[in-house]
Amino acid sequence: MIFSSVLCFLLTKVLKIVKVEEGMTLEIYVTSVIPIGAMFAMTLWLGNTAYLYISVAFAQMLKAIMPVAVFILGVAAGLEMMSCRMLLIMSIISFGVLVASYGELNINWIGVVYQMGGVVGEALRLIFMELLVKRKGIKLNPISLMYYVSPCSAICLFVPWIFLEKSKMEGNGTWNFHFVVLTLNSLCTFALNLSVFLVISHTSALTIRVAGVVKDWVVVLVSALLFADTKLTIINLFGYAIAIAGVAAYNNHKLKKEASKVPSETPADGDSIPLVSQAYTNTER
Repeated sequence: MIFSSVLCFLLTKVLKIVKVEEGMTLEIYVTSVIPIGAMFAMTLWLGNTAYLYISVAFAQMLKAIMPVAVFILGVAAGLEMMSCRMLLIMSIISFGVLVASYGELNINWIGVVYQMGGVVGEALRLIFMELLVKRKGIKLNPISLMYYVSPCSAICLFVPWIFLEKSKMEGNGTWNFHFVVLTLNSLCTFALNLSVFLVISHTSALTIRVAGVVKDWVVVLVSALLFADTKLTIINLFGYAIAIAGVAAYNNHKLKKEASKVPSETPADGDSIPLVSQAYTNTER
């Protein structure tokens, strides 16, 4: 998050490659941006902790439940309307994730709980972002979003780290920072957000959603090849395929809904990332 903050500052204030949207006030920052940053930090902390207990492929499968969490919280916040069609889609996604979980050979429920906590944190972040756009009237592209959110997330991660992890690191005697690995990870994270901004600017929301589904499958399959602890089963893949089919139906439904609401406005303006597509971008590391 510190790395992202510095790069965003360089891009927006020094090099001025990307323009930061105007309209941000202290009141909006405190009531909207800080909650978004806190939820982002929660997502990163719990989601990354889950990898200590479950495989990358299985964690990716569990993330397919994201639209369900977003929809339920959206209904509670008054942003979504309950319908039979949406209930069917949510049921398909949930059923697919359950089947994928049932097919997991070495399931660790501690890891599942951490991952589900990360999913809830990400869903809350997306809800707060939609509230920021709809009620505050501010639309942020990915770089502007990271410019405002990254410093807040860094602080939200730093404070609990002091109390929960710093003593453990000191107890181990040495702090083993893999500088090259951490730098490459940070660059990949930043490049991800930048690529989303460029794709949205030059293509459409549909492109990023389709690319997100393809990326999910690539992560699952490649991680199975790279990591020895990943054992995919037919039930795993079958359940994940069901969940992804539900996600595709959800994306299609949302795109049609957005098109019917604003027929003259195209997503190629790059003003903001659609709610669900963000669920498959910013949190992927």
